[in-house]
Amino acid sequence: MANLFKIITAPLDFITKYFKSLVFLSVLAFLFLGGKHEAPPPANLAKIHLYGPIFESASFQEQIQKILDNPHIKGVLLVIDSPGGSISASVELSDLIAELNKEVPVVAYVRGVMASGSYYAGMMAHKVYANRGALIGSIGVIFEGADISALMDKLGIKTQGITKGQYKEVGTFTRPWTPQEKQYLNNLLDAQYQMFVNDVARARHLDPKNAPNFAEGKIFSAKQALDLKLIDKIGTYQQAVAELQRLSGVKRPIWLQKDKWEVFVDRLLTSTGRALVQALGYQVR
Repeated sequence: MANLFKIITAPLDFITKYFKSLVFLSVLAFLFLGGKHEAPPPANLAKIHLYGPIFESASFQEQIQKILDNPHIKGVLLVIDSPGGSISASVELSDLIAELNKEVPVVAYVRGVMASGSYYAGMMAHKVYANRGALIGSIGVIFEGADISALMDKLGIKTQGITKGQYKEVGTFTRPWTPQEKQYLNNLLDAQYQMFVNDVARARHLDPKNAPNFAEGKIFSAKQALDLKLIDKIGTYQQAVAELQRLSGVKRPIWLQKDKWEVFVDRLLTSTGRALVQALGYQVR
């Protein structure tokens, strides 16, 4: 009977005594045998979001460079909902999209607003899709500033300073602008505006002489923008993706994923941008 009891309890004693060793060996077996899975296929498409006011281009450039460094990416979807921004940053974005489009096809999808600086950037995509409720255009430039001289007089505040150069204080908010300063700024904006119009005409195959129709700071519905050839198609997000697949030859889209920090920043910029757009209404720049 004792021998029978030992036969029954011996395996239990062994397991108890060497339990930790068994667990360790099981983990190793899982890592070296069960853990050997095929790596997931690499991403073949990427998304870039252009949301909110445009103040800089460095972060955008980093995204594009990351895409260009990835040989598996065959196409890019540019999702736009922006009222525009500074002309220098917008021009840089436009040039970046143009260079990217030379390497892989870029399809722009207008989710809300594609105006002024964001139109400058998005028009360089291979194709521009917009949902039927989008607002597009505002091809123009603006320079503005306040005149708080009346308030300063009431408060008894006066400015003082020394400048060299007739136009060094151009755009100041402490006094009304002189006629010479206004003319100077007007000439400056004329040059910037003509550059914008000419670039739009070149990118969209339009006649610059027709600028009063498609430019002059006008904002258009998606239907009007399509009639003016400012966009290529009114469609849904899914249709824009399908067009990108056709252009890139990708049958099964696998999107390049961002890390958690990039996703958080994107969401923050999106919510902030939309709040600013709502606060400004449709007074796009």
